[in-house]
Amino acid sequence: MPSIINKKAKFEYEFIDRYKAGIALTGTEVKSVRAGNVNMGDAFCTFFKGNLILRNLHIGVYKQGSYNNHEPMRERVLLLKKPELKKLLNKTKEKGLTIVPIEIFFSETGYAKIEIALARGKKTYDKRDDLKQKDIKRNTDRELA
Repeated sequence: MPSIINKKAKFEYEFIDRYKAGIALTGTEVKSVRAGNVNMGDAFCTFFKGNLILRNLHIGVYKQGSYNNHEPMRERVLLLKKPELKKLLNKTKEKGLTIVPIEIFFSETGYAKIEIALARGKKTYDKRDDLKQKDIKRNTDRELA
């Protein structure tokens, strides 16, 4: 089962801490995620009434869902332990830190999980360095092949 990776987050942010969390999904959402029908481009996490909420994650409509289908852009609750939630809440109060989703995958037990990261936005020169390193790696791989 392939995982869904947020490539934009790796380019835009520098990851400080990583966490694995469960996601509260409905049945048709799980089937759409298994089919790979997910767009994580602008997704981010915020705290609301003590819960960590995932926003702007687009999970496409399941074609065979009938009237039981879900709303594609609804907010989803992330399931973490209380000490982890408190730690994240305290860290996000610092200036410049945010929580971004990195990857959605299924555990060995079959549950949908999400890897989130406490992140700081990169400066433009950091992004240029990343692109330069990527080009160097690509050129060396070409020469070796």
